[in-house]
Amino acid sequence: MTEHLTEHTPAPAESGDESMATVTFLRPAPAAVPPMPAEPPTVGPDDRTVVLETARVILDKPTAPAPVVGRVEKVDLDDFDADAPLIPAWMYSAEGWAAWAGVFYRARRRDFRRWVRRQPTSKGHVRQFGRGARRAHEWVVGFEGVRVQSAAHTAHVLTREAKLAARHARFTPRILGSKKELAMKAAEKATKAAEEAVLLHKKAKKDRNRARNLRAGVAYGPPLAAIGTGYAMAGGLGLAAGLLSTFAGGAFAGRTPYDEEADWTSDWRSLGDGDRMTAPMLDQTFRAAKVIGSEETLGVVQMPMLDARGAWTAVLDLPPGVPAKKAIRATDELAAAFGVEEAQVSVAKRGRAGRIELYVSRDLPFTDKAKPGPLLALEAAANFWGPISIGPDVRGLPISISVVERSGLIGGEPGAGKSASGNTILLAAALDPRVILVLADGKGGGDLEPFEHLCECFEGDADPEAFYELLKEQVEDMKRRYALLKKLGKRKVTEELAAKYPELRQKLIWVDELMFYTTDEEYGKKITKLLRNLVSRGRAAGIITFCATQKPGSDVVDTSLRDLLSIRWALRCTTPEASDTILGKGAAASGYSAKTIQSEMRGAGLLWAEGTNPTMVRADYYTDEQVEELLARATEWRRAAGTLPNGPVSLPDQLRAQGDDEALLLAAALDVFAAHATEDGPAEWLPGQLLLDELRTAGHTVTAEKLGALVVRTDEEKAKRPWGEKGSRLAGYPFARVEAAATARFGLTA
Repeated sequence: MTEHLTEHTPAPAESGDESMATVTFLRPAPAAVPPMPAEPPTVGPDDRTVVLETARVILDKPTAPAPVVGRVEKVDLDDFDADAPLIPAWMYSAEGWAAWAGVFYRARRRDFRRWVRRQPTSKGHVRQFGRGARRAHEWVVGFEGVRVQSAAHTAHVLTREAKLAARHARFTPRILGSKKELAMKAAEKATKAAEEAVLLHKKAKKDRNRARNLRAGVAYGPPLAAIGTGYAMAGGLGLAAGLLSTFAGGAFAGRTPYDEEADWTSDWRSLGDGDRMTAPMLDQTFRAAKVIGSEETLGVVQMPMLDARGAWTAVLDLPPGVPAKKAIRATDELAAAFGVEEAQVSVAKRGRAGRIELYVSRDLPFTDKAKPGPLLALEAAANFWGPISIGPDVRGLPISISVVERSGLIGGEPGAGKSASGNTILLAAALDPRVILVLADGKGGGDLEPFEHLCECFEGDADPEAFYELLKEQVEDMKRRYALLKKLGKRKVTEELAAKYPELRQKLIWVDELMFYTTDEEYGKKITKLLRNLVSRGRAAGIITFCATQKPGSDVVDTSLRDLLSIRWALRCTTPEASDTILGKGAAASGYSAKTIQSEMRGAGLLWAEGTNPTMVRADYYTDEQVEELLARATEWRRAAGTLPNGPVSLPDQLRAQGDDEALLLAAALDVFAAHATEDGPAEWLPGQLLLDELRTAGHTVTAEKLGALVVRTDEEKAKRPWGEKGSRLAGYPFARVEAAATARFGLTA
């Protein structure tokens, strides 16, 4: 630091001169003072050195000798004439005033900038006014409400007890004497206590309202009076002044921010109560769930925000050393900390280890009405080689999977929606004319029956022996496919190869209720062996196998077969162990358990495809009418492509194919029975004369004797029966006898 020397100029001794105060001059070094000119020098436009000389002329005082170098004289600032003001030197020049004005301007500009930066903070005037208004409201409300609530609770309890006592006394028979009297006294006592409690409640409410009104007058009266008076006296300007004064008063009352202990809003926040998700809430929640330590915090990559569905989503970085699977396993604890159901919380890895994506839905997902599936909007055939739409996830985003060279397993408890979930894959395969369908219904119901006419092979009677024979045919077809691939020098079936060689078209083998087939004592192990062969070897040959069952445990599906099924879809299960039998051992311990799926979430399940983590997905739902509509399109597209399988041939068509005159006559006779069909089917019996007349009309030369020789009847069948409105008794032919004669004569099947 540079030390400056000071020079003390004492006041002059002449009484006639104007008194001057003591002034201290700062100089860099002592120097000789030149003699003062008699007249002030003229200040030129370019002369910048005369400013100091001008100041000296104005002062016009002799200067004392310079002090000794190195000594600093102490100046007593109070040692000056009280009648003469202390005027700084800069006030005697325009340049000094300009410099002072510049300093003042810059200081005020910095003050304004500081004021602007202060406003968004907790010390901003708007925040101060908000705190002031809140404090005024809290003071007005007071604590009398607690007394009112307590009195109301007491009155409610005592009133209920009085009603019970009065009912007991009313229904106590008078013949009991003392018991009736005691019951009446107890009822009177309870009624009196209830009345007193009600009066106390009314008095507490009255006291609370009176205290609140008084405090409201004190808190809100002056601001309202200032605003009203200002408007009445000065109009808009007075109104503005009143509002400004009210704002200033509120800001003054809220000038002190809330500390953590006094701030009631710092209590536990809960999404289930409608609170907003914030970074402090996330830290508090993850600490309560024991995912992070009490001193650790989360790194917020994407701030919590609401999506279009009203759900909260955030991307978070866990502290170093905390894996994402720890947060995934703690989904139940996180849901309890957030105050929501476990099914509403979804935690998944995001990008790298230690980074998670948190999703908390506003309501229980998948409980609203399912939207129409995307297959209804198809105007052309589907592509089973590409991704297949399964349904939306909890975020409403569509989830698709690829089934090429894969196999799948769908499981869940009864009523979880396996049939509806399976329709998403079955309909996609049916709408691709190139796909060969092989279906087996172990339930023996009607879920797969609408697909029967599209199938190359269909087993719908829940017959293990028939299913075993069906699988043997599929194994032989797999061998033929590999023989063709070997001949072509190819390793596996591709879309281009299947388009060139129809024998290599994709084939979907769908087994519903696998448990019924694999638990059969005679064919169960044989069926398991054939299925394992198809699943392990058939993928490269273009054969895709899907199995559906209620509980795919080791007693139902051998683990050697179950582990080969790469796509797992676990619908609602009753236990975590049952979920693990579908998703694999340890899935529930890792946080993926189908037990968390609520019964209202029908059709929802954890979908685990190869290379991904299980994802909660709700299958697209198609009504029975929509399934029929889609299958009608599939039938037309397959017929146009020439891939519609030949359905069962009726008995009349089989007879016509024989080309024999008698076969043609029997076919025409069966057509006559069909023409007179009822709601239950073809007519059971027709008069012989009616049958002859319609056969002759159709162009057949036939007599009663020829028809009788062709269709041999028993005496009972020749008996006459009533016919027509008049009930005339006529001889005729039963439909069953005509059908039996046709099948027996030509060796056909009905």
